[in-house]
Amino acid sequence: MEHVTQELPPCGLYRTVKQIGGIEPNRLVYFHNHGNPGPGLYFPEKWNANRAVFQANGTTVPDDFDPKSIRPLPAEGFYRVTKAFYCCEKKCTQFEPEALLQLGYNGNGRGILFAPEYSNGAIRVPERGSIIDDEAFKSLVGLKLAEVEAKNDLSLPRGIVVH
Repeated sequence: MEHVTQELPPCGLYRTVKQIGGIEPNRLVYFHNHGNPGPGLYFPEKWNANRAVFQANGTTVPDDFDPKSIRPLPAEGFYRVTKAFYCCEKKCTQFEPEALLQLGYNGNGRGILFAPEYSNGAIRVPERGSIIDDEAFKSLVGLKLAEVEAKNDLSLPRGIVVH
């Protein structure tokens, strides 16, 4: 049986919610609906700056793949809080409106919010955050933030011009 691309979910971040072949539920995956030899699931191999870095080689989904076996997740990145909410039922951490947060995930596909801190003219994002319930996603709005490749920049302080 050949996969029909129109029936597959879009490429992106997902959490498995049912067994898919040998892959258990509650796993963070990146789903590619195309590729060679076919659509597949890619697992995180590490995290960099609170963002998952996915393996280069995935696991092709079986021919009887059910798109309902994966749940879409909001993209990793920076968000603004639209209304106050707690991380979970235990109410360990409350997030206030207009707060800037970074959204990431653990290996089980659970959202983690990291609260950036401002000090000495720089914004720093901690490596520890608060695990949140999926219900919290509705209180977050994505922010557009330019991403650039890190370079070994030999910048000089302002005002110094080199000819």
